[in-house]
Amino acid sequence: MTRSTSTRARPADDDPEGRLQQFIEKFEPDQQTLIRAIRRKLRKRFPTGTELAYDNYNFFVIGYSPTERPSDSVVSMAAAANGVGLCFINGARLEDPQKVLVGSGKQTRFIRLPSAAVLDRPEVEALLAAAVADLKTPFPSRGRGKLVIRSVSAKQRPRRK
Repeated sequence: MTRSTSTRARPADDDPEGRLQQFIEKFEPDQQTLIRAIRRKLRKRFPTGTELAYDNYNFFVIGYSPTERPSDSVVSMAAAANGVGLCFINGARLEDPQKVLVGSGKQTRFIRLPSAAVLDRPEVEALLAAAVADLKTPFPSRGRGKLVIRSVSAKQRPRRK
């Protein structure tokens, strides 16, 4: 029996950015580009926030939180083979006069992100501002955010169509 070995080294657990890039590389190239563009915009929007990354069964997720606690998160980007969405953790409480939020759950709502430019729309920026204003724990006023890999599922749905 021949064992297949990868020529590419797996990033160490102390290299969260390297691990995150491996999670993203599971997607189709156009999805990789989209995920990276959305991440750049969200990182710019929340420069002092903590990015909480999950490579779960259904989705690859990056949450944005003022702390390392997932319960403090304001939004998360969720990617699957069929697209990327922005989940507003307490979206059901947000005013949405333009009706851009989708979903009917008791807590969360989301928007589909066919491009990173959706994040620049005034109605989306207003929702982001309202979600931040609704936080119990504010984002730090200074400093730099960090990336924390929270969990990785051994079994996952395909990330490519």
